[in-house]
Amino acid sequence: MSERMSERMSERVSAQTNVIPIVALDVSTFDEAAQIVRQLGESCRFYKIGSELFTATGPQIVTMVRETGSRVFLDLKFHDIPNTVRKAAASAARSGASLLTVHASGGEAMVRAAVDGAAGGCEVFAVTVLTSLDAPALGTAWGREGIDVATEVRRLAEIARAGGASGVVCSGQEAAALKERFGGALKLLVPGIRLPGSSRDDQARVVTPAEAARAGTAYVILGRTVTQAPDPVAAMRTATQSLADLAV
Repeated sequence: MSERMSERMSERVSAQTNVIPIVALDVSTFDEAAQIVRQLGESCRFYKIGSELFTATGPQIVTMVRETGSRVFLDLKFHDIPNTVRKAAASAARSGASLLTVHASGGEAMVRAAVDGAAGGCEVFAVTVLTSLDAPALGTAWGREGIDVATEVRRLAEIARAGGASGVVCSGQEAAALKERFGGALKLLVPGIRLPGSSRDDQARVVTPAEAARAGTAYVILGRTVTQAPDPVAAMRTATQSLADLAV
C-alpha cells in the first residue's frame, strides 16, 4: 500500500466511522519522537504526548509535532486542586494541544476548572480507570473489596459529564456500555489498543482497533503495537485498515 493510499484510507476512517487513530509517542527523547513522526509520515496525523516525553522535552515537543501539520493529544492526566488544574489547562491550550486529560477522580470541580482553563482551546477528557488496572489491583489501590471496574468507570464518567468534559478515557471493554449510557454527551477515547496477536505488555484491559470502533469510540490510541513493531508503517496501515473495513 502506498503512502498516499494510506493517507486516503485514514481520511475515510475519520469520515465514515468517526474513529480517529492516535499514535502514542511513548519515548523519552525529542529525537526518538521526531523519528517516529518522520517514519509514519502521512499515515498518522495525530500523536499522543505523555508525561515521560513532555517532562524530558517540555512544550517544544508539542511545537515540533504541530509543525508537521499533525494534532496533539497532551496526555498529562492533571490531578490537583482546581485552581492549579485551571492554569495548567490554560497552558496546554496555548501550546496548541487539541486534547488534554485530567483524572475524573479529582472531582467535578476540578474537571470543571480544566474545562474553564482550556476555554475552548482544546477538548478536556477525563480519565476513568487506567487500562493497566484490573479489579483486584483497583480494589487494592482504593482499599475496597469486591470492586467492579465497569461500575467505577460509569461512576467516574458521570463526574466527567457533570464537570463539562468533552469525553472520557476508558478501556474498550467499557466503551459500549458508556456509549449506551451517555450517547453523544461524552466522546470515548480508548487506549490499550492491540493488533491481533500483539503483546498486552503492561495493559490489563485491551481490545483491537475494530472492537473499539464497534463500541462507538471516537479516538483509539495505538502505542507499542505500532511504534515497536518490526515495521511501524505496516503496523499503522494494518490498524487503519481494520478501521476502514468498518467504513465499507
